[in-house]
Amino acid sequence: MAMGEIVKDTREGQQSIVGKSMATRDAYGEALLELGKKRDNIVVLDADLSGSTKTGKFAKAFPDRFYNIGIAEQDMIGTASGLALSGKIPFASTFAVFETGRAWEQIRQTVCYSNLNVKLIASHGGITVGEDGASHQSTEDIALMRVLPNMTVIVPSDGYETTQVINVIANFYGPVYVRLGRAKVPAVMPAEYEFKIGKAYPFHIGRDANIVAMGIMVSIAIEAAKILKDAGIDAGVINMSTVKPLDTETLLNAARSCRLIVTAEEHSIIGGLGSAVSEFLSENFPVQVRRIGIKDSFGCSGKPEELLKLYGLTADDIVETVKEELKK
Repeated sequence: MAMGEIVKDTREGQQSIVGKSMATRDAYGEALLELGKKRDNIVVLDADLSGSTKTGKFAKAFPDRFYNIGIAEQDMIGTASGLALSGKIPFASTFAVFETGRAWEQIRQTVCYSNLNVKLIASHGGITVGEDGASHQSTEDIALMRVLPNMTVIVPSDGYETTQVINVIANFYGPVYVRLGRAKVPAVMPAEYEFKIGKAYPFHIGRDANIVAMGIMVSIAIEAAKILKDAGIDAGVINMSTVKPLDTETLLNAARSCRLIVTAEEHSIIGGLGSAVSEFLSENFPVQVRRIGIKDSFGCSGKPEELLKLYGLTADDIVETVKEELKK
């Protein structure tokens, strides 16, 4: 499927998503609305940011199942936990930096320790938040969430995958953290794709290198692989949308098939996807690994494309890294 091509999908509520470039937060808003129409046990909470997190669509359609807790993220998590204990399936949303930062203790003590069925859907993850700057650019949220027992961590690559993620986690019991973005991202997942928790999607397994990516970096990795192919380098791309639990079977297969693994994430290289991949491979199949991501620094204000270039997260950066490492 060519990027940007509209493909008819017979699955209800997904025809408008397949092949469409869009922000993953927008796909969340649409998926949540459709989910609310089908299931009356779905409730939504927000911390006074429903316009930005796109939960406003659900709020308008189902005002009796929407709770604007205000700028009180800790209270939002506590309220979501209570609703979960009463048999509801709460989706609690705010910016990633606030959900994982301000409410981390409540997530740990109340949601994860008790293994409650709370879905944490955080928008504005990573530096592509843009002009809002470092205070609103979460580059450590994956690390904060994946360290918690019982927590499942997911970073969808495009709108189509986001729609599937929201529907799948509604039927999955336990704490889930889903990281979404502000900026539009290209459509990359094929129409026949079906998301499964803990299962990666290999577009291609390369003989020379394999790029393991999540979120917006999946489309960038695909672009890099095309450039590398023209240079005579066979580089595969794997969408590791579930960061926890990691798809170790696919990862092991990729490592055994090539000389180099490169991870690509719009997140700190400390504690994120690169760390998860390195931890597993170092103990099970030591292979050369290079991590591409935010190198122990905060973000800054700028346009998304400018920031991706500034922090070394472009296709050219991946290409240069693969070529340099293969020479070693």
